[in-house]
Amino acid sequence: MNQPALPPLIVILGPTGVGKTELSLRLAERLDGEIVSADSRLFYRGMNIGTAKPSPEELRRVPHHLIDVADPDEVWSLAMFQESARKAIAEIHARGRLPLLVGGTGQYIRAVVEGWQAPAVKPDPRLRLALTAWGEQIGAEGLHARLAALDPAAAAGIDPRNLRRTVRALEVTLASGRRFSLQRARAPSSYRALSLGLRRSRAELYARIDARVEAMFASGLAGEVSDLLARGYSPDLPALSAIGYRETIAYLQGRMSQEQAILEIKRATRVFVRRQANWFKQEDARIQWFDADPDPIDQMEASIRAFLAG
Repeated sequence: MNQPALPPLIVILGPTGVGKTELSLRLAERLDGEIVSADSRLFYRGMNIGTAKPSPEELRRVPHHLIDVADPDEVWSLAMFQESARKAIAEIHARGRLPLLVGGTGQYIRAVVEGWQAPAVKPDPRLRLALTAWGEQIGAEGLHARLAALDPAAAAGIDPRNLRRTVRALEVTLASGRRFSLQRARAPSSYRALSLGLRRSRAELYARIDARVEAMFASGLAGEVSDLLARGYSPDLPALSAIGYRETIAYLQGRMSQEQAILEIKRATRVFVRRQANWFKQEDARIQWFDADPDPIDQMEASIRAFLAG
């Protein structure tokens, strides 16, 4: 018996600063599409400049989903993102439009496309509390190093500064006696997906990142962070440990000069770009790669239309 065709999903991926925002807007306009953000930094209200969130004008050009869906003191887990992304994609299909999943958070993209399912290990509050206290004692990166010794694959997919996710991976590993990375089950994909990657040379990407960081401070990043703190958000919140925010907080607290903060944000972003490459490998046959210069819009549109035509 013939099975019904899976609904299409277009994925636009690539590293931070490569130019995904403008390209995805133009593709969505040409293809009657809507954008579902797969960038975990864009969930949070009030965090605009430091995340390079699309401007109000850009948001008006094309419908966007999963941007400004939480306050900085709310925690959005991978499971919450998956559920919300699937709902948004289903609603876009119901309107007869094309969903474009766009972002640089490789884990979030693959979780949706590949049907990841969370490990079936129930939370252990006492163990979690102990691990969190240990992490606060030795630092988030110190705890991440312990995870890397036990489960290198899990550690590779977690930002070393993300204490919450490091604690969860260790909690699952220690409670079950099995590596966290071996417990991620996968259901059959719900979509017929086409993944298009945008790339630039590393030197060009670094130059764009440096220019972006300079522009963030010129546009008022320090004021944005100061306002968040004035509204009562703790500088220790996971959301405020994101690149750009932690360093700016250090500057506002007098622990760094502005010049030091800018240099550290540039350095941290470059490290992040190298980690993103672990999720978006050039040799991955599931991804069609396009150079960002010269403008690849026509070739990408042609590839999408051919895919949709079957």
